[in-house]
Amino acid sequence: MNKAVITVIGKDTTGIIAKVSNLLYQNDINILDISQTIMQDLFTMIMLVDMKDMQAGELQEKIDVIAEEMKLSIRVQNEEIFNSMHRI
Repeated sequence: MNKAVITVIGKDTTGIIAKVSNLLYQNDINILDISQTIMQDLFTMIMLVDMKDMQAGELQEKIDVIAEEMKLSIRVQNEEIFNSMHRI
């Protein structure tokens, strides 16, 4: 399984979850786990996804379109890299 962590941060607006999850659906990427919260007007979401054969860089390029359009910070990282960067 080729897992990645997607983080989304930005001003809360309608359609963030819909746009990101629709892009994942269109690319046959399965959401394994999701957590989202709104702090005042700041939207945050972390997703664990199964990218199958897609590489994190390829998904990042596609998701950058949504990030720019909605003025969000969206990052895609391979799960192993994410875990090693956040290990205490």
